[in-house]
Amino acid sequence: MTATEIIKKYYREGNELYAILISHSEAVAHKALTVLQSHPEMAVDQGFVYEAAMLHDIGIFLTDAPEIHCFGEHPYICHGYLGADLLRREGLERHALICERHTGMGLSLQTIIEKNLPLPRHSMLPESLEEKLVCYADKFYSKTKLGREKTPEQIRKSLAKHGEDSLKRWDELCYLFA
Repeated sequence: MTATEIIKKYYREGNELYAILISHSEAVAHKALTVLQSHPEMAVDQGFVYEAAMLHDIGIFLTDAPEIHCFGEHPYICHGYLGADLLRREGLERHALICERHTGMGLSLQTIIEKNLPLPRHSMLPESLEEKLVCYADKFYSKTKLGREKTPEQIRKSLAKHGEDSLKRWDELCYLFA
């Protein structure tokens, strides 16, 4: 099953939420593949990166985010692990890990506990190169301002409110993928 077929399993083609998800996911996928074109030394499966980028936000429909036409029952911060659960049921464990670990700049177990976030109690930090790449590419695009690419400086400024750990991880990814 292709990424688009999986999306269509959970989203109704032609509605606003479907359009938002597809537009955002295509932008993230394009950014990730563009980074890989600049780094041929990174031996990663581009097909997998494309699929994972397309599926990284599949869980948003289960969250309560009316500004992007999501009317689910969970807080938006849960979309990563909820999407990962969907992808695991599809037999896509590697894709699920990207889904689970892309939220924010990744979330450490310590942060989840300290902030009492409504998330499973385990680390959700990106580990593999592919996980880091999709996490990085995702930061350039929001779902509320479709098609508008943020600059690294804008991203860094928005991450500042989440603390030094987020900024440090962002700086590491910028170094890795610049």
